[in-house]
Parts: sequence; C-alpha cells; structure tokens
Amino acid sequence: MRISSYRRALCVPALLLATILLVPGPLAAGPLELHKLVAAASFRSEPFGFATRVVAEGGVHDKWSGVQAKLEEEQRTIAACREDRAHCTNKAAIVFLTIVESARERDGLARLGEINRAINLAIRPMSDLANYGEIDVWSSPLATLARGAGDCEDYAIAKMAALKAVGIASEDLRLVILRETARGEDHAVLAVRQQERWYVLDNRRLMMLADNQITNYWPVFVADDAGVRAYRYDAAPEIFSYEQDVAYLISAQTGAAS
Repeated sequence: MRISSYRRALCVPALLLATILLVPGPLAAGPLELHKLVAAASFRSEPFGFATRVVAEGGVHDKWSGVQAKLEEEQRTIAACREDRAHCTNKAAIVFLTIVESARERDGLARLGEINRAINLAIRPMSDLANYGEIDVWSSPLATLARGAGDCEDYAIAKMAALKAVGIASEDLRLVILRETARGEDHAVLAVRQQERWYVLDNRRLMMLADNQITNYWPVFVADDAGVRAYRYDAAPEIFSYEQDVAYLISAQTGAAS
C-alpha cells in the first residue's frame, strides 16, 4: 500500500515486542506473543474474505477489551455534550460531535469519506512512545482527539466510534490489523461494509479503497463489538504463532505452500 504524501508516518502498533526508535520515521515491529484460540474456524463475512477464529486472550485481546471499556465511558460524555452543547466543557467531545454532524449531512460512501477525511485531519501521526512514553497504547476517541495525535489504531478506533454515531451498524464495522509483507511491519485500519462490500478507511490516505484493492498487506487480526478474531490460513493447532501464520500465508500466495 503506497503512503500518501500528506501522511508519511508509518504506523506500527507494537502489539507485543516492538523495536522502536526515539526519532520520527518507520517503526519496526518484532515478533508477537502466542494467542489462545477457541472454537473452530468461522467463515462469517469478514473484510478480505478469510476465515477467522476467536482469540480468547493475549495482547490484542487485552488492548481491545480496555478500549471497549473506555468507549462506554466516553459515550456518556458525548451524550451529555450533545444534549447541552452550550455548557459542554469537553473540547474533544465538541470536535467529535462536529465531525459526526458534518458526516450526517452526507449519504452512503460520501458519509464514510467525510469521517475518514475529518478524523485523518484532526489527528497528527505520532508513535505511542513519543505520545505517551510507552509502547503500544490503544487510545479511546476522546483521549486521542484531546491530544490531537495518535498512531494507526487510534485513528481507526476514532473512526469506528464516529461511524457508529452517524448510524452505521456495529456488525458493519471492523478494526483490522494488517501485516505489511515487504517490511514485516503492522498497520491498523477500519473496514466498513456498505452494500455487501468492505471499504478500508486508512490514516495514510484520504481516498477509500475496497478490501480487494489493498496490496502488499495481509490481514492478521480483526476486532469489533463481538471481540477479537485471528484470520486463519491453515489448520493450525489451538495455540498458534502469529509469525507462522503470516509466513504460511505469504508462501501460499507465492505458490510455495504445499
């Protein structure tokens, strides 16, 4: 996926052991921890079309659970500001509501595009280490908008909340963690289903692409209101290695897999 000129920062959510430099530029991700899978592979409709299995624990699961709890808290703040805008003192909530109200004036893909554009322009790309002094912080929408900075999953989470607020059903929204095949780095985007087709909202570009137009990336994890699932590419055991799964997928694409 080519990075657009207006957003040069490469986002790598260091889902576990990330090697990150204290200077701007590409962030290198290390190997991820093992994740516990439960149940059989699911062939429900997901972005990119691959089957998934539920992730019961692990770094991605824990990060997403924490975000979901914060989202519930922030919804109360947003609702209070919506009811009494004149007395709302939460500037981030005002920004969020302004984005939502502007998007409501549009329909269909134009509505998705408005959310993608507005969130991309409201947040500066910044690594978690520079922003928080920590590696791999998944921030809630109001916290991100208050700072005015975040990395890829922060953009995606904010877009998910905004699209829910304009009436997009939860079952049509997915946070997707992708692996860039050339560099072995991770990136997060929001996938939105419209008329049975998945569109990808990316902090690296203003233009939306359909999932089948995304190149040089493979989906690894997907998260929504139902929890976290891992994309499955082979009949792996109950405990699987992220790196092994991605390696299998890449080899399968190139015809090297048996």
